Amino acid sequence: MPHLKSAKKRMRQTAKRRDHNRAVKKTLKKNLKSVFEADPKATLEQLKANAKVAIKKLDKAAARRVIHPNMAARKKAQIARLLNAKANPQAPAAGK
Repeated sequence: MPHLKSAKKRMRQTAKRRDHNRAVKKTLKKNLKSVFEADPKATLEQLKANAKVAIKKLDKAAARRVIHPNMAARKKAQIARLLNAKANPQAPAAGK
């Protein structure tokens, strides 16, 4: 336990930030799960709506440095690939 007044304050701030960051990450994971593990019967419109919410949460979390911006960019790219695959199921996979 800290003895100095400033160290006590810093500990309170850290605990508060940790709790907030954990809450943000938890909601972010739920939103991403709703996109990546969506019901196969779900319509493209439902998937796009879930993706829009997830992308917004990703951008906010990255802007506030709760997650790394590169992680947000990577997840957004994965969501875009998923949406494109659902929109054009007969298109060949572009890859190696």
